[in-house]
Amino acid sequence: MLNVNKLLTQGQGLSPALIKRAATVELDWDVRQKSRFSATDSQGRSVAVFLPRGQAVRGGDVLVAEDGSLISVLASPQKVMHITACAQHGSPFDLMRAAYHLGNRHVPIELQPDHLKIEPDHVLADMLRSMHMTVIEAELPFEPEGGAYGGHVTNDGHSHGHHHDHSHHGHSHGHEH
Repeated sequence: MLNVNKLLTQGQGLSPALIKRAATVELDWDVRQKSRFSATDSQGRSVAVFLPRGQAVRGGDVLVAEDGSLISVLASPQKVMHITACAQHGSPFDLMRAAYHLGNRHVPIELQPDHLKIEPDHVLADMLRSMHMTVIEAELPFEPEGGAYGGHVTNDGHSHGHHHDHSHHGHSHGHEH
């Protein structure tokens, strides 16, 4: 078994040629959100992943095995609900409103400019349809947003930390990106 305890976010620092030659492992979100799991890579090797607790693996990340070999992570298609605003009666604001209501329920959600994706849930599907959203079940890769504290993962795969200086004298809001 090949042990892995290092992850390079989106293959950061590696040449595209190295990433292209790397073995791959295709994982759904249920597995990628765990910091400890086992899998089989495209070369048939058994891989045991031991990452720091709480570290999720994203499609496009590269795992580094103890022998130095690289394993590129692919987000496998899985059952999701693809949510869009009603084409006939809706507006982009409806999508924002749907994201708000899903967020209040702490549902893992993938945010895109023109759609949302969540894991299948018939109760949430009924709620969204009652809000005049179009909900379609599909098999697609799923990359939900990361947590808002300590930086967040955006769809470009980069983590951005934010500092907010809430000075009580002059009410300034400093933003560092």
